[in-house]
Amino acid sequence: MKGVFWASLGALAWTHAGYPATAALAARLGARPVRRRDALPSVTVIVAAWNEEAVIERRLQNLLALDYPAELVDIIVASDASTDRTDELVEVMAAAEPRVRLLRCPRGGKVAAQNRAVREARGEVVAFSDANSTWELRALRLLVRSFADDDVAYVSGKVVLQTDEGRNKEGVYWRYELLVRQSESELGSITGGNGAIYALRRSDYVDVDARFGHDLALPYLLARSGRRAVYDHEALAFEKATPTTEDEYRRKVRMFEHCWAIVAEGRMLRGQQPLYALELVSHRHLRYASGALHVALLGSSVLLLRSGKVYRATFAGQAGLLAAATRVGLARYYVLVTWATLEALANYVRRGVPAVWEQAEGTR
Repeated sequence: MKGVFWASLGALAWTHAGYPATAALAARLGARPVRRRDALPSVTVIVAAWNEEAVIERRLQNLLALDYPAELVDIIVASDASTDRTDELVEVMAAAEPRVRLLRCPRGGKVAAQNRAVREARGEVVAFSDANSTWELRALRLLVRSFADDDVAYVSGKVVLQTDEGRNKEGVYWRYELLVRQSESELGSITGGNGAIYALRRSDYVDVDARFGHDLALPYLLARSGRRAVYDHEALAFEKATPTTEDEYRRKVRMFEHCWAIVAEGRMLRGQQPLYALELVSHRHLRYASGALHVALLGSSVLLLRSGKVYRATFAGQAGLLAAATRVGLARYYVLVTWATLEALANYVRRGVPAVWEQAEGTR
């Protein structure tokens, strides 16, 4: 039990505090700068959409207004068998603007639609965006400047979560996550991107398992081949946060199901450089295992209550966290999201992971 206690406590402390601090220090001491310069490659922007009638017109208007030469940008809306007015609205816009194309896809999920769209792309670079995102007008220009560095294959921008009520503490976690992502980028490659804003050379694109998603799969696949996946905090996208922590919990369960699939089946560590493999274990594997680690820590500390003050203090700390979660927003967020990793693991083991997706409540 003492081995279980110290292993779970150490793993939790490392993934949540030790690794971010160590990565930040290492990035200060040994940063690997990206050679950025203004460049204007041709770009195809791909928006995967499923029943996005509420936001698709706004999304296309924003993309058409970007500060980028119009003749170098075209847009594909890959509709994943939408059953609302999404296709109709895109067709109306495409009739007025030849840079917009509708690609109807059989229902197969976001990644399957993206894979099909890349095969139809004309640009040297393919950029991807969610249907409910809004890009800052210079975002594409900033996003592609990292491709001046021949080592860079993938660039993720910064997502700014917008909420006016503060009921969901996702924004606090997200700021912490972006600091870790910045450190990883400076060291070499990030371990995860974001679906709201990212790009890669079309020649570097690889089809991925439709259940995995681009956010996790593309960075580690490209790093395995010796390329870099980097983060540019100046290329901004804006998205509406889920309104409550409970809504965010349901979104996290769905997201973590895909994370467990890629950890269990994606062979993320195979062929990786040691530093990047350590980053994957520290930032991804252990983070997704947080729920199981907390259960192990709680169980072992209960069984070791009579074995010393450290075990009693650890138990008291966990009990205090659970009590605080009933009334303190940040504690509630942490407990619910940590529990989401366990529910997601149970779902993955029981029924696997579907490739199709649904919109997060309150984000449109």
